[in-house]
Amino acid sequence: MLRRLEFVAYPAAAGAAFTLLALGVVTWLPALAAMGRALQRWRVDGDSRCFTNTLAAFGGYWRALWRHGLLSTAVAGVLAANTVSLLGRSEAWTFPLLAAQVGIAAAFVIHHVALAAVAGRDPDGGVRSWSTGALSLGFGSPARGTALLGAVISAVLLSLVVPLGPLLLGPSVPVLLALSFADPRRHTP
Repeated sequence: MLRRLEFVAYPAAAGAAFTLLALGVVTWLPALAAMGRALQRWRVDGDSRCFTNTLAAFGGYWRALWRHGLLSTAVAGVLAANTVSLLGRSEAWTFPLLAAQVGIAAAFVIHHVALAAVAGRDPDGGVRSWSTGALSLGFGSPARGTALLGAVISAVLLSLVVPLGPLLLGPSVPVLLALSFADPRRHTP
């Protein structure tokens, strides 16, 4: 029984560290990558210190990803502002633009979840290799991209019943799934 609980407890601990680190607004992307590293260490090495490993890995990812995080935060802000603005209008032309905004937001989410997984698997890589790997992981297969987006949505919705559930499990479950998809052992015959 206790062995099964670790599959909730450790991702929740990593999610708690992510939430703490992401309070700095533009720090969410390095925090997501650091959480990916901690979850990867748990998956591969059995290292159960997901909270402290996320905090420890944050510095290296911050140095590498702060510009990308700043740009991504600005893009997310523009997408949110556009969506709110379009929701307030009733003209016929707003629906296609709103659909485009939702599609761009979905691609944005898939890319960043995949980026966290790729960066978590290869902490010594650079932003360029992580971005290339994230594009391949997130968009190389329609099924993988759809599963990652579905994991983001369902993790948030299904964890609503737990106090602070979306903050703790919302980011960690999709990254854990992306780490599973990126695992080369998963694709061996």
